[in-house]
Amino acid sequence: MRKPKFSMSGHPWHRTFRSCSTKGRKRPRHEYARHMAVGLPQDWTELLAQAIAHYWRTLDKQSSKQAAGDADRGRRSAVTGGKQMDGFCHLVAAIAEANGMPRASIYTAANLEIPGYFRPTKRWDMLVVDRNHLVAALEFKSQRGPSFGNNFNNRTEEALGNASDLWTAYREGAFGIGRPAPWLGWIMMLEECAGSSAEVSIAEPHFKVFPEFHGTSYSDRYQILLRKLVLEKHYNATAFLTATSEGGPRGRYAEPAEDLSMRSLLLAFAGTIATHVAMSRKA
Repeated sequence: MRKPKFSMSGHPWHRTFRSCSTKGRKRPRHEYARHMAVGLPQDWTELLAQAIAHYWRTLDKQSSKQAAGDADRGRRSAVTGGKQMDGFCHLVAAIAEANGMPRASIYTAANLEIPGYFRPTKRWDMLVVDRNHLVAALEFKSQRGPSFGNNFNNRTEEALGNASDLWTAYREGAFGIGRPAPWLGWIMMLEECAGSSAEVSIAEPHFKVFPEFHGTSYSDRYQILLRKLVLEKHYNATAFLTATSEGGPRGRYAEPAEDLSMRSLLLAFAGTIATHVAMSRKA
């Protein structure tokens, strides 16, 4: 993927720069964090479109290798193949670098394990670990039909379990004593089709479900889930994207809810990174 262009306000990113208040004294590069503005790549929407296209094209390649006569298993294998969300890692890593985080502190391919409380370790999709400080952890998840019901339940349990495991481990000092809390993000990509958009029936043999679930599709239920994950402080930010099997390979996508937009999540992430850099790189 091509290197993103950045448009940042504030001082340019020079190895050294001069300040009027210090009469020309050169400052080290890391002091830039004190003057930098939170920013996203100028063409971040293009990078996101590339990530969407990469997801669908990789998914199609993986699906083509499926065993004949078992399409559903092939699709599940494709979704868990592990490479289709690389474009999202690339985008988020670029934003971390743009806001002052050293590339060596951003993990997207290896060394992704951190301690859990209910299990020895959990492998996250992306970590930012700087100076022995867990700054951020992110998950990039997706779902393609046709088995929306079971997969939605699995994704819900996975999101809740991972967050509970991490926050309990943090409470017990697994990531250091007296450290600021890490930032957690969760991004969900859902296939837009009849199966994900149609209203789903609800079984209530004993008790009534909460009213917000009535008359909802799986797409609606993901939006409810993501909002509640933030409301209950399991995650700091979540984002929800949809794409059709026809538009996805062309990089076309939709964001059904403004409060679950990628821009909102990325700006929150960028602010966390910039704050960490400003607080930790002292002159």
